[in-house]
Amino acid sequence: MDLKDLMADEVEDMEKDIEKTNKASEAIDQENQSEVEDTTENEDASEEVYEEDTASEDGSKEKKSFFKKKEKKDKKDEKIDELTDRLMRNMAEFENFRKRTEKEKSQMFEIGAKDIIERILPVIDNFERGLAAVTIEEKESAFVQGIEKIYKQLVTTLEAAGVKQIEAVGKEFDPDFHNAVMHSEDEEYGENIVSEEFQKGYMYRESVVRHSMVKVVN
Repeated sequence: MDLKDLMADEVEDMEKDIEKTNKASEAIDQENQSEVEDTTENEDASEEVYEEDTASEDGSKEKKSFFKKKEKKDKKDEKIDELTDRLMRNMAEFENFRKRTEKEKSQMFEIGAKDIIERILPVIDNFERGLAAVTIEEKESAFVQGIEKIYKQLVTTLEAAGVKQIEAVGKEFDPDFHNAVMHSEDEEYGENIVSEEFQKGYMYRESVVRHSMVKVVN
């Protein structure tokens, strides 16, 4: 049994305890009803006597007494409050556990997805190299057209799953997305600009799966 099941069982037990306490309180109320007369006779014992000095008309001080009833909380109410507090705490802990578990599951799923995508990227690279090597005459063949359709279908499927290519050529070099393997000088480009891409980079949702391998100028 995992922690989630234990938390659920604890909450269920707490609810049962509160129900039992409510039933017991009804029986206590009936029993207390028969003791009303005895309680009335001893009512003075549950009262506190307060005396206050007051000035009379002739200037002398008089003692003025009054009664204030002590407030006493019923034991059954205290038990209900205690069980309710425990129930609320357990429910809060269970909710925190549920959110934490969902977050961990999402992170584990993303790690697994990135690992699979990283294994598929070399296959896409090989498709692109093969199609780039095809001559103009061969492009019209049924075989090459079939390979090209399979490649496009694979890329479309990955895009639908949240995989997208990192833009590189003509963009400013960003170490978070690009991996510079070569530098050169070229007056046609601005400073710190990517002029050539040797290997495409990809992202899965908001995280980088593979950096772009690029050449940076100036």
